[in-house]
Amino acid sequence: MTGHIGIVACSAEGASLCYRTICAEGAQRLGGHAHPEVSMHTPSLADYMACIDRDDWPGVGELMLGSARKLAGCGAQFLICPDNTIHRALPYVQARSPLPWLHIAEVVANEAVRRGFRRIGLTGTRWLVDSDVYPAKLGGLCLEWRRPSVAERAECNRIIMDELVGGIFKHESVASFQRVIAGLQEQGCDAVVLGCTEIPLIMNDANSPLPTLDSTRLLARAALARAGVPA
Repeated sequence: MTGHIGIVACSAEGASLCYRTICAEGAQRLGGHAHPEVSMHTPSLADYMACIDRDDWPGVGELMLGSARKLAGCGAQFLICPDNTIHRALPYVQARSPLPWLHIAEVVANEAVRRGFRRIGLTGTRWLVDSDVYPAKLGGLCLEWRRPSVAERAECNRIIMDELVGGIFKHESVASFQRVIAGLQEQGCDAVVLGCTEIPLIMNDANSPLPTLDSTRLLARAALARAGVPA
């Protein structure tokens, strides 16, 4: 008997990739069409963006709590959020949450240690890359990190918000991310976090100048482990 995973979703493309990974890899491990029970709740992305645009992270936390309560009500046993940016609000959520959470940056940091990386490049939205979400978890494991330039952060943010969250994938945007990651490599990074759950839709180990830490799929696999699915 496996556990019941609750997904607190924000943007559709990243949440969908996480959900598909749980179901597909669950079936690979369990056989047949088996996978853990999964429930997902998604407020309107516009509601999240209204809070983010005015730097209202407690407001983001209230939206996350609303999802958490609904998922607890339908039987979920723990929660994941396949959105790196809104992890900035998790400190406002955890003490009031009806269920425990897996933290996406903690999952990624643990994988970086497992794979022997020492200096990690950060990519994602500007709200994520400017924040302490990843530095807090990486630093806690004695890992170093580097950020792209301010201009590069702005371009990555534009690609994510204007293209990826809407399912738009352009060759030019792949090239932009490759340049950003090459710059992180020049700063001595030995791996890069794909720190927006949509980035793995266009970037991976095959086209990245650095080995990638795919936050979306790593979170999905951590959820499978938490749900009791054997590796």
